[in-house]
Amino acid sequence: QVQLVESGGGLVQAGGSLRLSCAAPGSIRSINFRGWYRQAPGKQRELVAIVGSAGSTNYADSVKGRFTISRDNAKNTMYLQMNSLKPEDTAAYYCNAGITVWGRRDEYDYWGQGTQVAVSS
Repeated sequence: QVQLVESGGGLVQAGGSLRLSCAAPGSIRSINFRGWYRQAPGKQRELVAIVGSAGSTNYADSVKGRFTISRDNAKNTMYLQMNSLKPEDTAAYYCNAGITVWGRRDEYDYWGQGTQVAVSS
């Protein structure tokens, strides 16, 4: 079954770094990675970073200059490099992609299971 699997979350002190990964290990026809979102307890899910089809990127103001989104389509993997982490970055992080499976023409929306990032002061 097709799924997006996230990894790389954990505990880190303020100023530290983490790299999140989002992979589609199943057999798929194509994947369009879209970006990363996060959701802190009691808050709405918010967009963190997006990557366009041509490789353009955009970031939330709160993470600009600290986070970097990238993708490796050959490995069906998307990354979020997080540097200079702050306590306010604490949240569950989710990756998002559109996937077309073999035998279908439609692209469906998929979300990772979420990976927890906790930044202590």
